[in-house]
Amino acid sequence: MDDDAARRAVEAVWRIESARIVGALTRYTRDFELAEDVAQEALAEALVSWPRDGTPRDPAAWLIATARRRAIDAYRRRTGRDERYAALAHGLAEGEVAVGGPTAPGPGAGAGDPGAEPALLDPDLIDDDMLALMFVSCHPVLSREARIALTLRVVGGLTSDEIARAFLVPVATVQARITRAKKTIAAAQVPFEVPDGADRAARLSSVRGVLYVIFTEGSSATSGEDWIRHDLAREAVRLTRVLTRLAPEPESFGLLALLELTSARFPARTGPSGEPILLEDQDRRRWDRAAITRGRAALRRAVGPEGMGAYALQAGIAECHAVARSVPETDWERIVLLYEALGRIAPSPVVDLNRAVAVAMAHGPDLGLRVVDGLVEQGALAGSHLLPGVRGELLSRLGRTAEARGEYLRAAELCGNTAERTVLESKAAALPAP
Repeated sequence: MDDDAARRAVEAVWRIESARIVGALTRYTRDFELAEDVAQEALAEALVSWPRDGTPRDPAAWLIATARRRAIDAYRRRTGRDERYAALAHGLAEGEVAVGGPTAPGPGAGAGDPGAEPALLDPDLIDDDMLALMFVSCHPVLSREARIALTLRVVGGLTSDEIARAFLVPVATVQARITRAKKTIAAAQVPFEVPDGADRAARLSSVRGVLYVIFTEGSSATSGEDWIRHDLAREAVRLTRVLTRLAPEPESFGLLALLELTSARFPARTGPSGEPILLEDQDRRRWDRAAITRGRAALRRAVGPEGMGAYALQAGIAECHAVARSVPETDWERIVLLYEALGRIAPSPVVDLNRAVAVAMAHGPDLGLRVVDGLVEQGALAGSHLLPGVRGELLSRLGRTAEARGEYLRAAELCGNTAERTVLESKAAALPAP
């Protein structure tokens, strides 16, 4: 195997297996920062060993075993043969691999031997480790930016470069966030465990919130040239699928349904040059029917004892769009009702603004404009391009073109995304002269 092939193999294994690798190492070392560090050292060693010895039959177990040896070295340097080092060394001596099976061959110990048996993995133990890792990465002691960066790094397996490109920030900024997050977790003595009861529910809510933010930035980028950042959106969907497997609770399925049904429209949301195509102009034949099917299946599992949660209600709205043959044939009355329910359990100006759009579609632009003007009077969404953009659309439909043009141009000025700004400017230019 040449160096390029080895690098691709290492990257593929890390992207798929990073959560269980870091999770298993954290469980054994009880040190989240050390676990992530030694996992990176094991990756570096794989880049040297795999071209020479071949890819091991169980690459994840190889990386875990190598990283555990690095952890033992770190403990030896810190404290000598203390109790923690002895416990780890005892596990290796008896052939116990970090994820519950026999130890995979370590570096220089037959890693490429085709006769070596792959490690046996304990699925329950892996699931607990991965869920605990999600809880740690999304812990409330961290800032939102830190939670996002840490989740994408240690759960999603993205590199600092990939995260920086996705969010259009310097690599040094991402690295600083990750380093600071790990130090905060250590200082706060955040336990590596799956909590019970009310704490589990609160932490699951935090995990879902991080995944939702990642997807939202991917599906409607707030800055940069591209309207959709497919890599971020795909990663959020993938991690949410993992979450529903690890914690199959109704609202987790509601989030998955929302992400699947929203991403189903991606193929029709942009033109050949990446320009945005609005809902009314999309070719619905290009929507991803498999994603719609998956989303509707998840939505059926999203109704809990107390009814639908916030994500499930949003998924219900997305389903109304997904099953409609056109904008006029969409069940706007149901969408209004769903937004009203959403506004009661998760009130926000954005929900009210979206409800205004639905009201305008169901009952006419004048009634929708009343809702929007009420938000203006409240000072809601100040500094956001969303409100003037919607107000411009409704004014345009009412024939108040001069006012509509001013709102479109104000929205364009506030918009940070180049593609979306172009759409707003085009709408203003398309209005007839006063």
